[in-house]
Amino acid sequence: MTCKAIGIITSGGDCAGLNAVVKGVGLTAAHHGIKALVIPNGYAGLYNLIEFDRLTELTVSRLEDVNVSLAGSEAGHSRVKISKISDPGKYDRIKAGLDKFGIDGLIISGGDDTGSVIVDLNSHGINCIHAPKTMDLDLNSYSVGGDSTINRISDFVRDLKTTGRTHNRIIVVEVFGRYAGHTAFRGGIASGADAILIPEIPVDFDELYKHMKEIYWRRILASDVHAGTYSIVVAEGMKDLIGGELYDESAGVDSFGHKKLAGAGKYVVQELQKRVRNDPETAELMKKSGMYVEGLYLIPEIRQVQPGHLVRSGGSSAYDVNFGLGAGAASVELLRAGRSGVSVVEIKGTDIRYQKTEELIKQRYVNLEEVKFFENMNVCFGRQRVDINHTFTEVTGIVDRIY
Repeated sequence: MTCKAIGIITSGGDCAGLNAVVKGVGLTAAHHGIKALVIPNGYAGLYNLIEFDRLTELTVSRLEDVNVSLAGSEAGHSRVKISKISDPGKYDRIKAGLDKFGIDGLIISGGDDTGSVIVDLNSHGINCIHAPKTMDLDLNSYSVGGDSTINRISDFVRDLKTTGRTHNRIIVVEVFGRYAGHTAFRGGIASGADAILIPEIPVDFDELYKHMKEIYWRRILASDVHAGTYSIVVAEGMKDLIGGELYDESAGVDSFGHKKLAGAGKYVVQELQKRVRNDPETAELMKKSGMYVEGLYLIPEIRQVQPGHLVRSGGSSAYDVNFGLGAGAASVELLRAGRSGVSVVEIKGTDIRYQKTEELIKQRYVNLEEVKFFENMNVCFGRQRVDINHTFTEVTGIVDRIY
């Protein structure tokens, strides 16, 4: 396909590595003599493109201002689902905007919601390439932002252990993860969290409390200064044995129909507090540790911390910068080769691997077989441990890296 100009869109939730995608697109386009134009504000900007007087071109000099180590996106974001726009002429309006600026195709970085719009746009004759982006890691390939988010979660949980141990607190850290708990799982493991609660495993709070009680009090009573803590990472989409999600009903839904999840961390705190209070051994354990004060200090403190958007902000990991630059560059090459409606999977040497976007955006969940390994290391996932029946496979030749 002849490309004279490419439009760049970043969409959905922001995260680390997106500026690397933007820069990878811009530098590769410049190499081929193609204009790379920023379409700001996600799909809202695409719909309103016809109203713009000008677009910023990512010249080589302009790209020097794009810092790949920073999270967020130089192109800006919005959560807009094109098919839900009431305007019956919306696709013609978008095409007119593209024609106005001579744009031959779009490179769009986003997650499953963004990808669903790419499928829609492609079906209406608009050339699109998808550079996978979601900190949730729930696509069928690696997606830019995941590694940085895992590192941020790990740092927060690890750092909170200092205040937890100082006050003998149980710390509950609630992080993003609506349907899939990849970042809670990986971030929790990397931080040495004692328990990790993910949407894929309904939580039995009696099992969680049993684990917490054993670990927490063992640490405090074994310490020569009676100091200890217990840390729990919980994904916002956590479910209990009844199976319900915790919504903020006052927040409504976004254009993709998603309700705002809220309250998982608080719910965990409440369930544990009930069990601590009702446990007849709690008073004696408090007295043994020197913590008990009649009428004032009857049970250990259980605190919730919600880092929220801090886990998707700040800086980008080296891995995300590398992946983002490569995904941006590969997207340009796919457009030049006449591909559309496909997503970058990975680059192996000069081989660009891609997949139809409708396949790549299908939700991928935490592998519960892998969870069993960490349960054997005494990490609690809110259920009884499951014994492992191992299989053993000898691998020969070159092994692809799997995140």
